[in-house]
Amino acid sequence: MAATPNYHHGDLRRAVVSAALEVIRSDGVAAISLRDLARRAEVSHAAPAHHFKDKAGLLTAIATEGFELLADALAAVPADTGHRLRDMGVRYVEFALAHPAHFEVMFRTRLLHGDDPELVTARERASRELSSGVEGLPAARRGPDARRAGLAAWSLAHGFAALQLSGSLPAPDDDPARTFRALIDAHSVVDLP
Repeated sequence: MAATPNYHHGDLRRAVVSAALEVIRSDGVAAISLRDLARRAEVSHAAPAHHFKDKAGLLTAIATEGFELLADALAAVPADTGHRLRDMGVRYVEFALAHPAHFEVMFRTRLLHGDDPELVTARERASRELSSGVEGLPAARRGPDARRAGLAAWSLAHGFAALQLSGSLPAPDDDPARTFRALIDAHSVVDLP
C-alpha cells in the first residue's frame, strides 16, 4: 500500500512562508508556485490557499513580515547616538543582507495586495521608524524639508543594499555595513551627523 501524505501540519502557514523564502533566495520571486510550495511542505496542493488564497496573498504575508522585521531592526537603534540616522541606514543595509528574500518582495508593490491591513500597518511602522531618524536631526542639519531628507537617506541605504544583493558593486565586500557607514561619513548627500 502506498504511503499517503500527512495532511495535518503543525504550522502550515510558517512552513509555506519558509519554503517560499527559500525559493525566492535561490530562484527569485518568479519561481514561486503555491502548488510547488505545497509539495515542499508535504501537504495537499490546495492547503496553502487556505492561508493565502493566492500567490499575491503569500507574497503579501512575506512583505508584511519583512516590514515588521525592518521596523524592529530600526527601532533597536539607540535614540541617543550622535549618528542615529547613519546607524539606521547601516541597520537597513544589514537587514537587507540578512533577509534578501523579504527585501526582494517588500518593494514589489504590483505583486502584493497593497490594501491588506496587516501590510499597511507594518509598512507604516517601518516608515515611522525611518522618519524618526530624520526627525531626530537638528533642524539646521535636516534642512527645510524633512520628508526629502528622509527620502534621500532611504534611497542611499536602499540603493546600496540593492546593489550589494545584486552583485553589481565592483568588488565583493567582506563587510558591506562597514563600507556603507564609511560612504555615508565621507560622501553624504544628506547632511547627516
